[in-house]
Amino acid sequence: MIRVLFVASECYPLVKTGGLGDVVAALPPALRRCGADVRLLLPGYPSVLDGVPDARPVWTVPDIPGGGAGILLFGTGPDGVPVYVLQAPWLYERPGNPYVGPGGDWADNPQRFAALSWAAAWLSGTDGGRRWRPDILHAHDWQTGLAPAYLALSGRANRPGTIMTIHNIAYQGLADPELLTTLHLPAESFDVEGVEFYGHIGFLKAGLYYADRITTVSPNYAREIQTLEGGWGLQGLLSGRRDDLSGIVNGVDAGIWNPMTDRHLAAPFGIESLDARRANKAALLAETGLDDRLDAPLFAVVSRLTELKGFDLLLAALPYLIDRGGQLVVLGTGDPGLEDGFRAAAARWPGRVAAQIKFDEALSHRIQAGADVVILPSRSEPCGLIQLYALAYGALPLVRRVGGLADTVKDGMTGFVFDHASADDLVGAIGRAADLWWTDPAEWRVRQVAGMAEDWSWSRSAADYMALYQALFPSV
Repeated sequence: MIRVLFVASECYPLVKTGGLGDVVAALPPALRRCGADVRLLLPGYPSVLDGVPDARPVWTVPDIPGGGAGILLFGTGPDGVPVYVLQAPWLYERPGNPYVGPGGDWADNPQRFAALSWAAAWLSGTDGGRRWRPDILHAHDWQTGLAPAYLALSGRANRPGTIMTIHNIAYQGLADPELLTTLHLPAESFDVEGVEFYGHIGFLKAGLYYADRITTVSPNYAREIQTLEGGWGLQGLLSGRRDDLSGIVNGVDAGIWNPMTDRHLAAPFGIESLDARRANKAALLAETGLDDRLDAPLFAVVSRLTELKGFDLLLAALPYLIDRGGQLVVLGTGDPGLEDGFRAAAARWPGRVAAQIKFDEALSHRIQAGADVVILPSRSEPCGLIQLYALAYGALPLVRRVGGLADTVKDGMTGFVFDHASADDLVGAIGRAADLWWTDPAEWRVRQVAGMAEDWSWSRSAADYMALYQALFPSV
């Protein structure tokens, strides 16, 4: 049985700010069903400590970056997955967002996440006195990028294989080079052939340089990040390591995202009972204060509201959406200017536009079950989970042909796809959706059924990861 240590900064429902938390929650149970012994390592945020009530101290990790010794707790995480928690109160026991404080990013984020990576490398060491040691260390996003670096720089023989997964290359984790000693990095590692990235310590760059294999969350995104436009300065490194780079599409956790069993919905439904979806649309219109127009196409957004996600384009296209008889519900937070833009739109078109500027997991489920079209006009989208949820819930995704959106939405079959990051192209796609809605309800239903019938479960992704693990560690 292959042993895998997942190290990450989020895991739903313990802590989540985006799709990373969903992936880290769903992929380990799927891998365990494939026969892998997968365990998690998470920071000891208050919500994590509260969510793993059976956690007990098992080891002390000496001299962690940030000072002092961390305590590794061991308990049972979501879906019964064993979890280690790095308890270091001076680093993690803070209110609110795990990365951001009242004045912006926590100033000691480099120390906080170097400590997590240090603990992962320590747990992956060769001390025969420990009861469990991974064959594979699987690190996720910049917060854990130093874990492969620590192992490679240790010079240890018989170390685990290491995999670095990029969930979003735009977030890279940069630190001042004066922190090299504090972060337990040797001076010689501060080099282009090492952790240095444009004069900074690059956490993600370090992981990509030192890991044995690199993955990202869709095949198309794996190609895009090797280009000048999509590489965010790392395209040369990634192109040079193209033989070690693969893209594996994320999946949907059917235990959480299943319209037949979803406890958040007004009415359950499935392919054979699609008419019951209408009750969810009626309930959603009432909940969000939109006009009771079941005959009108209801467009929706469930996302971080950023320009990288393309929502400035939607604001520009919104008058056309309204002119075509549509309604819009928006759920999310993000750039203040975009939040204000959608609030202003709701004030301008009361009953036609609803702006829910907040995070609300239950409402996100109800939107997927009640909306007719889910819009993702992203400039960049590594994989995207929202369009996969939409497909499972009978909403047609309207997406830009980029990253994982291009891999998962079939134009004219399961959704609507446009090419260029422009308001004009988005307007064209909205027009195609409106035309189909108003003129051909039978074809609309055909596309709903086609999307719902697709298999985007984690089992298919887990099989790809298992093949990667076994190629990297063939003796197991």
